[in-house]
Amino acid sequence: MTIWRVPDRVPPSRHFLKYALFYGLPGERLVLYDNERGKGDHRHYGAREEAYQFVSVERLVADFKRDVEQLRGEAI
Repeated sequence: MTIWRVPDRVPPSRHFLKYALFYGLPGERLVLYDNERGKGDHRHYGAREEAYQFVSVERLVADFKRDVEQLRGEAI
């Protein structure tokens, strides 16, 4: 997990954070939450990629952990 504050927004994101939360194997992305110029906040889960509604850092980390636990069969 990498989250850092940036001096300018990463369009179209509306916050001043850049982040990449990754879970996978060598050469294989299983779960990734990130934001990048032009795409904004989004989530990769397996082969799917979809928009992600960023609310807070705490929520971002919780959502990421939930997806990882679900993928690993650890979800409650």
